[in-house]
Amino acid sequence: MALEEIKAQISLLLEEMVNQPEDQHEVQEQLRERLREMRAMGMPLPADLVELEKRLDDDFYAAGT
Repeated sequence: MALEEIKAQISLLLEEMVNQPEDQHEVQEQLRERLREMRAMGMPLPADLVELEKRLDDDFYAAGT
């Protein structure tokens, strides 16, 4: 998948997180998948998305305790 396509998908996912918070968990999983794809392709990850991923993980683990 091309970088621009992945970036467009990530942008849509972020918008969906804001507009449909009831689907937040599903959107988070899709976002993580896009980031895994970027890593697998050796693409550099934007620092803000890496930070977002970390915050999502922290929130997820905090909610599970």
